[in-house]
Formats: sequence, structure tokens, C-alpha cells
Amino acid sequence: MSKHPPSHPSSEPSAEPAPTEDRMLALFAETVEQAPVAISITDDRANILYVNQAFSRITGYAPEESIGHNESMLSDKKTPKAVYEELWSRLKAQQTWQGYLLNRHKDGRRYLADLTIAPILNARHVTTHYIGMHRDITDTYRLEQRVNQQKVLIETVVDSIPVATVLLDETDRVVLDNQMYKTLSSDLGLNDPARTFIDILREDMAEDWERMKQKQSGFHNREVRFDRGGHHAPRWYACAGTWFSQEDDRIEAFFHENRHTYLLLTLTDITQQKKHGEEIRVNALKALMAEEEKIQRIRETLSGAIHHIQGPINLLNAATTMLTRRGPDPRNSALADILDQIRRAGEQSIALMKKCIPENNTSAMTPVNLNQLLHETIVLLTERLLASGIVVDWKPTPVLPALMGQECHLRTMFKQIIENAIEAMNQSGIVTRELRISTWSDDHLLHVSIEDTGPGIPDELRIKVFEPFFSTKNDGHAGHSGTGLTMAQEVINHHLGLIRIDPSYRDGCRVRIQFNIHNTPFAPMRPSDHG
Repeated sequence: MSKHPPSHPSSEPSAEPAPTEDRMLALFAETVEQAPVAISITDDRANILYVNQAFSRITGYAPEESIGHNESMLSDKKTPKAVYEELWSRLKAQQTWQGYLLNRHKDGRRYLADLTIAPILNARHVTTHYIGMHRDITDTYRLEQRVNQQKVLIETVVDSIPVATVLLDETDRVVLDNQMYKTLSSDLGLNDPARTFIDILREDMAEDWERMKQKQSGFHNREVRFDRGGHHAPRWYACAGTWFSQEDDRIEAFFHENRHTYLLLTLTDITQQKKHGEEIRVNALKALMAEEEKIQRIRETLSGAIHHIQGPINLLNAATTMLTRRGPDPRNSALADILDQIRRAGEQSIALMKKCIPENNTSAMTPVNLNQLLHETIVLLTERLLASGIVVDWKPTPVLPALMGQECHLRTMFKQIIENAIEAMNQSGIVTRELRISTWSDDHLLHVSIEDTGPGIPDELRIKVFEPFFSTKNDGHAGHSGTGLTMAQEVINHHLGLIRIDPSYRDGCRVRIQFNIHNTPFAPMRPSDHG
């Protein structure tokens, strides 16, 4: 047995003996020979001294066919002279050159070479040789060209589409648009009109928007009205959109698939078609409003008569009660009977007149565009506004959320308020005659402001003007029933809104109206009397 204990094996492998210089040179030569990139070594005049296997595979020339020949044997003579001039300029300056040359394979076909040439210097810092390394990138170049051509083709096709077209990513950022979209942006005065349309479409479609996005489906012919106000006429657009997904092209997604969703949105201007329809609609509205005004005058006349008859009847009731309390006097009893007969006759007349009051229109609740409603009302009253010399300053928010309401009642209400403003400015002594109407919205409310430059309403009457049969118009003209603002108050209450006269406005009268966007109004309005 050995007198020494057995040695424990080391956890590290035993070190290999240091390679000799010959072995390193052999390893280097074999590495160059087997490298997957074409390598050639030339003298200082570019005569080939060595080529590796990849060089022969890429060029088609065996070593014995290339060694001894100049590198120019590979040239296809199609590379511009300036490229070679720049190549030799850098090499003579002992700098590496990298670029592309058009070469010719031994079988005659051309290929594109991605080439790097570096000078090899001796101990005296003199260039003695060159080493060149190149790859055949023909297929890659063709693929890149095909992609670029397809991109140009797609952009050309998109640009030639006769409607505004825009591609949006998941953050509503514009990825691609066409010339019509740029024109639309200029026409509407918006830097990014797509966001405005997306906001109103998302609001209008509600849950359908997310459902279609998840299913990668689309929508068609969703109409959006855009109203810039002022001298700009309203514009109408038919919107269509399609969602699709595409793989992420970032390098982070190389090993992990990641897809992004895009929306292709088209906005077709249908203003001309709508304008023709609007003209027909306005003419029909004029006839309808004229008929409604007649019915409203009948309603106000009967309501006023009821109001005035009710007063004496109330006095008769009081008188009859007083006579009854005086005790059993034949004369009082006879008088009380006569008064009671008159009272009953009056109540019968009131009941009969109430039956004669025409019913209000009980149209169904529908989504209402307040901008459209106000614009139509201005158009309906254009003749009166022009005759009165009133300048209209119309400043709507271009796109408003829809309000669920009764369109006919809302239109009548706005018409009544604007007519009140016209009559106020028609009073003598009013020189500046301006009607300013604006709309806007926030997260929960729709707002309407109607201003005139009339005499205004005194602070002590700001509440009283909404009472039935009260009127500030004491010019002796007929037709001032004092029910206009009362009717407006009823319509706004029915739509869960608020109306008030702004006490801070001193250049006339400013009526402020607001509606809750998300509340649902009560049941359809019924006729009411003001007695």
C-alpha cells in the first residue's frame, strides 16, 4: 500500500496545456476556411492570394479558378464608378470600407454583395495586403424592395381613395392617412379630426364599440354631424370602420408573439345628400311649426280664458261661503242659490274649455342632436331675424353627445326663447341687435346659452317671468299671453333639465339651459292648463 493518503480529485478540470503557435495558426486557418462568410485575401493590387470555402460557394469559382486573378473578375461592370473611387480612397487612407457592389456569379447571374474590405499593415505601417469579406444579400434586398414597393403601393392606393381614410393604433394615434384626410383636417380646422370622430362614435355606439373591437369586426354608415358654427354650414359624414390585428414588428417580440389591434376608419362626406334632405325637412318643419303655432294660440287662448274665469269663480265660492255662515236668512239663501248657480255654470264652462284644449304632441323619446335642433330653429326664424336686423353669432361645440328627448317639444321650446329675444330687441331704442347662441358639454351635462342685446330682465323678475300669464311686454300689442317661458320651463323640467336667467349678464338677457346627458326623461308630456 502507498504510505500517502489518496489525493482527492479537484472540482475544476485539469488545465489544458497552452497551445503552441503552430496550433494557433492551424486553428486560425481552419476557422477562416470554414467561416460562413466569403473571405478573400489579396496583395496590395487586389490580386487574389487566398479564398475560403464560402467564397467559392457564393461566387461559383473554385480556388484554382480565382487565385492569381484580380478581384475585378467578380465585377458585373454595373457598379457606379464613384463607388470604386470612394472604396480605393478609403483603402489608400488605410481605412476600412463597407458598402455594396454588384457582382457576377460564375454562371452569369448577378448578385448583390454586402462587402467589407480592410487593409493589412506590416510592422512599418505599410499596407501589404487586403482582406475582404462579403455576403450575397440578393434575396434580402429583393425582399426589402418588395416590402418597400408594397408599402408605396398601399400608400398610393390609400391616397387615391376618394374619401378620408385613416389607420389608427390602439391609442387612437394616426399610423397612416391619405390626402382626403389631410383635406378634411384643413376643412374642419382640426389637427386630428379622427380623435373627434372616434370620441363621438365611441359614445354613440357604447358597448357595441368594445364588442366589435374584440371580435375584430366593423361598422358601416354611422352618421356624424359636425357643426363649426359661425358662417360655416354643418357637415355630415358617414363613418365606417374595421378592426384587425397584426403581429408586433419590434425585436422584443421575436421570441414572444404579440399582436396589436388597428382600426381602419373611413369618413365619407354626405353633406350634399343631407343638405337636400335638410331643405325638404326644414320646409316640412315650417308647415308643421305653423300648424303647431295655431294650435298653441288656441291652447293659450283657452288656458287664458280659464285662468281669468277661475278668479271670479273663486270669489263666488268665497261669497257663497260667507252667506251660508250668516245663518238662516231667506234673502241670504236666495242670493246664495243664485251665486251657486253662477258658480256651477262657470265651472261647467271651464270643464268644457279644458276638453277643448288641444293635446300636446306625445312623440316618442329619441336621440336628439341639440346642435341640429338649434340650427334648424335659426333657419326657421331667418326671415324674422333678417327683418329685425339681428346678427346671429352661432358658436356650437362641433360635436355634442345625443340627448334622449322629444324633438318637437325641444324645438318649440328653443323657438319660443329665441322669439322672446327677437321681440325684446325689437323694442325702440335698441341699436345693437345681436343674438349669440352657443353649446358645449362636459362629463355629465349638455349646456346651451342664448344671449340677446335687448333691455334685459330686472333681477326682481328673473323668477316671476316663468309664472303662467306673466309678461314683461307692456307695449299694448296683442298676443303676449305670458305662457312662453312657462311652456319652456315645463319642457325642460320634463327632460330633467334646468333653465335660468343669468344675473351676471348685464348687456341684455342671457338664458342658460342644461340637460343631464345620462338621465332618462319622464313619460311623454300631457296637456296642462295654467289655471
